[in-house]
Amino acid sequence: MAKIRPSPACAVRRTCHGATPLRNLLPMTSRRRFLTATSLLAGGLAAATPELRAQLKRADVDPNFVVKNGRIRQSIMGWCFKDHFNAVELARHCKAIGLVAMEGISPEFYPEVKKLGLEISLVSSHGFAKGPCNPEFHDEVVAKLKESIAIAAGVGCKSVITFTGMRFDGMDDAKAAQNCVDVWKSVLPDAEKAGVTLVLEHLNSRDNTHPMKGHPGYFGDNVDFCVDLINRVGSPNFKLLFDIYHVSIMNGDIIRRIRQYKDVIGHYHTAGNPGRAELDNTQEINYPPILEAILATGYTGYVAQEFIPTWDDPILALRQAAQLCDI
Repeated sequence: MAKIRPSPACAVRRTCHGATPLRNLLPMTSRRRFLTATSLLAGGLAAATPELRAQLKRADVDPNFVVKNGRIRQSIMGWCFKDHFNAVELARHCKAIGLVAMEGISPEFYPEVKKLGLEISLVSSHGFAKGPCNPEFHDEVVAKLKESIAIAAGVGCKSVITFTGMRFDGMDDAKAAQNCVDVWKSVLPDAEKAGVTLVLEHLNSRDNTHPMKGHPGYFGDNVDFCVDLINRVGSPNFKLLFDIYHVSIMNGDIIRRIRQYKDVIGHYHTAGNPGRAELDNTQEINYPPILEAILATGYTGYVAQEFIPTWDDPILALRQAAQLCDI
């Protein structure tokens, strides 16, 4: 009786059940071809896979990196580096790396910063503690916002930051929300006339480890609530400052919210979470796809780096953030 040989299909089935792999059933010449073909296929798939730059490690940072793509208009929040450089020194480093703007610095430095070729991306105002939710601070908030609007117009900056302020004893949430809306509406004619947009920053109230990593007691600690306030104000010159770090802590679902609120977002901030440190492999936010989502909404404004450097080389930390965000 003739010996029955297993069919190729049989060999495939046996492989699926953990028997001898198909490549070992082939003659030596065919086996070489098989291995070559699978290697080429694997290489082709690897080449077709986009570069994965999330969680960029310090060891992978190019110490000479300069922004090349520029699709994200990167700025920097100057206060984060104040322990290392004055505003003008920091501006020189930013210019060398390829950032295009600065914010969070004293107006006295604006002329020198602009002379170096950087823009002012955001002008500060009344601060997050004394906000319009508390009637005790209404006059102070209005005066400061009007002053900041004038400063912004004078240096060609299109945005002024504002905050809700902190909760206070005996506070009624509904009344406090209306207080905010009323105060912002009272200064918006100045902003609209100057071509300036007020941007309301949502802050996290969870982190109590550092006065600038979190803000326990902040009234506007829910980004959805802040968007509701913006809609109640109802002006194209009043928008949201979407701080990715704060949203990550308080709300999450970052990309969906970027898409959902794209029409009212006027500015972005970054930082690593947890810790508000570098955007490296020790934190959890996956920045490249978030930045791609921002661009997909048609946003053309600034994205400001607002992390507190912990590395012994703060400029390398800034290059790391710039490299990660230069998508």
